[in-house]
Amino acid sequence: MDSGFYISSVKGFMALDSRGNPTVKVAVRTEGGGIGVALAPSGASRGGKEAAELRDGGRRWMGKGVSLALARLEHVVAPRLIGMDTRRQAYIDQALEAIDGSGDFSFIGGNVATATSIAVAKAAADTAGIPLYTYLGSPSTPLIPVPLMNVINGGVHAGNDLDVQEFLLIPAGFDALTEALRAAVEVYHTLKSILKERYGASAVNVGDEGGFAPPMRETREALNTLLDAVKKAGYEPGRDFALGLDVAANQLYLEDRGVYRVEGRELEPGELLALYESLVDEYPLVYLEDPFSESDPSSFAELTKSLGSRVIIVGDDLYCTNPRILSQLKDLKPTNGALLKVNQVGTLSRALNYARIAMLSGMRVIVSHRSGETEDTFIADLAVALGNGLIKTGAPARSERTAKYNRLLEIDSENAGIARYAGWEPFPARPC
Repeated sequence: MDSGFYISSVKGFMALDSRGNPTVKVAVRTEGGGIGVALAPSGASRGGKEAAELRDGGRRWMGKGVSLALARLEHVVAPRLIGMDTRRQAYIDQALEAIDGSGDFSFIGGNVATATSIAVAKAAADTAGIPLYTYLGSPSTPLIPVPLMNVINGGVHAGNDLDVQEFLLIPAGFDALTEALRAAVEVYHTLKSILKERYGASAVNVGDEGGFAPPMRETREALNTLLDAVKKAGYEPGRDFALGLDVAANQLYLEDRGVYRVEGRELEPGELLALYESLVDEYPLVYLEDPFSESDPSSFAELTKSLGSRVIIVGDDLYCTNPRILSQLKDLKPTNGALLKVNQVGTLSRALNYARIAMLSGMRVIVSHRSGETEDTFIADLAVALGNGLIKTGAPARSERTAKYNRLLEIDSENAGIARYAGWEPFPARPC
């Protein structure tokens, strides 16, 4: 075997994420001179089954320090990985699980596991001298994903009264990524001017993912404003742009009563389902993420049965990128879309297995960022490698978000004349 791919060192560093909180940065080097550097993101809206981050607690860094995580990386993890072949991703990831021993990475930390696992893949690609998306399995004709852009924030991502967490702008009606991004940026800035005019200067403050956080209360108010921005920028809703919602319904669910609190009302699951049906009839919505609580998969299934031919119904907290959970639920057919966040499950191998199960089950896989992001562009390469045609990585603002878009532009340019922009292809139907 080529010893050039063997790990020669694993080093950890503290870094800051987009919220100014500490996170784990890992650099893996190979005998052949390759290097892979990865940073672990962190979520605000977290599913109950996610891999556990390891934080220091106490007063320093508001309890979010990572000194203990870095110490376990240095003294427990790194010595076990030296000499392993970076091309054996699954073997290394299984070693991380065995070293941890907890089942949820609570000993070494999901932040350590995620950054280390991704850094290994990057080091292997660098040693081989090929782009990361190629190493991860991109088809010979790369499919450039359509961005799902969070341009209005609510829920736990903002300080306003909107219950829905994310209002997404989707530039699907274009022939190339460059045109899609240009149009999306034009709409984003038009939206900014509309919000400032209608609600005042404070309305254009941005949330965690670069979207604006205006003083709105109602879902339809936000959707109507988005449509106004699309039209004022010179584009046609339903032809050039579609819309999407990440409801993050875990935050709205009152489990003791089995109801959802939405815009001051308490709705039974069937009533909330009817609300989604009416919104899809009224607006060019093609994407609904976490419309119900993770503890309510039967309502997901009812919604997918009702709207799945028109809309991608997506599970995030429902699955937590966990292949075991997805396997248990897939026969219920709760969704036709599955969100993928590597740090939810701790290793790249687990995430890729999850993607495989989802795709074999006929689901569309959406590679996603976290609200506490970093400048790491890994998910752009992963989205191209999976070829599912969708990426969720925030507004066209804030460098931890635009870094991913810039990487996609780079990949698109590297494959000029070969790559295709996914456009409407990933969606069940074009909106009426």
